[in-house]
Amino acid sequence: MDKLIFTGSFTQQEPIPEAGIDAALKVLRHGRLHRYNLKSEEAGETALMEEEFAAFTGARYALAVASGGYAMACALRALGVAPGDKVLSNGFTLAPVPGAIASLGAVPVFVETTESLTIDLPDLAEKAASSGARVLLLSHMRGHICDMGALMEICDRAGIVVVEDCAHTMGAEWDGVPSGRHGVFGCYSAQTYKHINSGEGGLLVSDDADLMARAIMQSGSYMLYGRHRAAPPAEVFERVKYVTPNISGRMDNLRAAILRPQLADLPAQIARWNALYRTVEEGLRNTPGLRVIERDPRERFVGSSIQFLLPGAAPETIGQVLAGCLARGVELKWFGAAEPVAFTSRYDSWRYAPAQRLPRTDAVLAGLMDMRLPLTFSQEDCSLIASIIRDEVRAAA
Repeated sequence: MDKLIFTGSFTQQEPIPEAGIDAALKVLRHGRLHRYNLKSEEAGETALMEEEFAAFTGARYALAVASGGYAMACALRALGVAPGDKVLSNGFTLAPVPGAIASLGAVPVFVETTESLTIDLPDLAEKAASSGARVLLLSHMRGHICDMGALMEICDRAGIVVVEDCAHTMGAEWDGVPSGRHGVFGCYSAQTYKHINSGEGGLLVSDDADLMARAIMQSGSYMLYGRHRAAPPAEVFERVKYVTPNISGRMDNLRAAILRPQLADLPAQIARWNALYRTVEEGLRNTPGLRVIERDPRERFVGSSIQFLLPGAAPETIGQVLAGCLARGVELKWFGAAEPVAFTSRYDSWRYAPAQRLPRTDAVLAGLMDMRLPLTFSQEDCSLIASIIRDEVRAAA
């Protein structure tokens, strides 16, 4: 009997909403793409995006920037992270996270990973006490959120400030608190494969007036910070404006125009993503040799990708699963490969950081599979994808 084939694309996003296209055309027609190039009382798309994103997250202040990576580096600079400083971060994350640390000349100190794909809290507690780091750049990698109450207790006890990388958790929550609102900064991405899409783009949120004023000045506001609508009052900028370097990384009005309708639609999009996720998850559950990642009931996640484990599988077996699925149209990524492929680099690939050993993380990554779930898929597509993965895992056993 012929095997079923999936013919969809794992990299095809939905079109930009018509409201976003209309708003973008309006910006293109008037030509004022730069966020500070405004007419008289015009607010500008970027300032409005910041105002709406602050309301969406419940933050006092928001800043729109050029990318999620820029957002993280900007947050670290605002905190005064300097060359040689140690910064704690996840051993399992994507390269822009340690890249943001290294861009300041700081030194990443990696923390172990659990089988739930979250940061290992006992290892964090040990390294918080022993590393000398005063900042944790916490990655909610692939949308998995740890026990944030327990994490904040560890960090508060050690005097460590938390910056959250929410590239995969925009719209997610832990125990009713939006992702990005536990730390002093929340950093988000609007890159094509994230939850809102402007090709590239980033956002920061914070309730700390001094830190946000520094971030806004760094982003390239010059003395035009008064044109922000989700910013601290002018007197806060008086304290920082002459001592904060301009490291230009602004968002422009064109990208903000594309993003604003998507932000308004995000709650409905999250429900769609999670329906796809649950379809794949249930299709994979109870497959011999495969373990789904169980989600904590306190976590309101966004299922824009799904991960599962092939615990104890030999590299040759995993290679067979990957090849068998690909031959049937299903693109899986493996974080345990000896060499990086596409976005799957791992902590021992980042050789600008000191060599470190994370044996528990190694054991998890050895069998970790990852798959995007674009909203161009239907639930029927996801049922077929799950059946293909299940077949190929069984065939390789």
